[in-house]
Amino acid sequence: MADDTKTPIIFAPETYQYDKFSLDESTIEKDPIGQFTKWFNQAKEDPTEMIPESVAFATAELPSGKVSCRILLFKELDDRGFTIYSNWETSRKADDIKSNPQAALTFFWKNLQRQVRVEGFTEHVSRETSERYFKTRPRNSKIGAWSSPQSQVIDNREELNTLLQENQEKFKDADDVECPQFWGGIRVVPLRIEFWQGRASRLHDRLVFERKSENDEWELVRLAP
Repeated sequence: MADDTKTPIIFAPETYQYDKFSLDESTIEKDPIGQFTKWFNQAKEDPTEMIPESVAFATAELPSGKVSCRILLFKELDDRGFTIYSNWETSRKADDIKSNPQAALTFFWKNLQRQVRVEGFTEHVSRETSERYFKTRPRNSKIGAWSSPQSQVIDNREELNTLLQENQEKFKDADDVECPQFWGGIRVVPLRIEFWQGRASRLHDRLVFERKSENDEWELVRLAP
């Protein structure tokens, strides 16, 4: 059992207050994708939200149940769900999803005092979609995708630099860099989306859209903060 009687190394007393906006059933969009689009556009327009597309992506390995989470950049949204792009051959998240397709996303926009939590199942987007997005990346990022055995142990930085140099040489005469087979998009198809708006005295607004399956209608409920 942990000893909680010792003085903590860091103690963060309550100082930040939430007092800008409210969220209620009469003003929220009827469809959660529409509501997310509205909030995301407002975050993009806010100059203090430096990287509005940053998102925490959580996965869990089965059968151990070990959870891992990392910050990624959200790239695409369609009527079906939220898409991020990465290495799906060697990364830890790839291993997690192979054993357990369930995943969660959390967006947090500090200045707007808003959070969106997305929970659902994952699916690979089409190869055509992955290649379309890959073409929009800077050339060096494309070569970087080929060069990193993501999440695998390497001896030192020089090993990574050597892989990069090898791929720079490989593609030096190519007009463009092709998308690796192991790289592409994963879509989180949501079954639950929570919109959280900070309120005074920590009595926040929490409105949740839920459905049992992707074919069901959304139900809207309010949760206690």
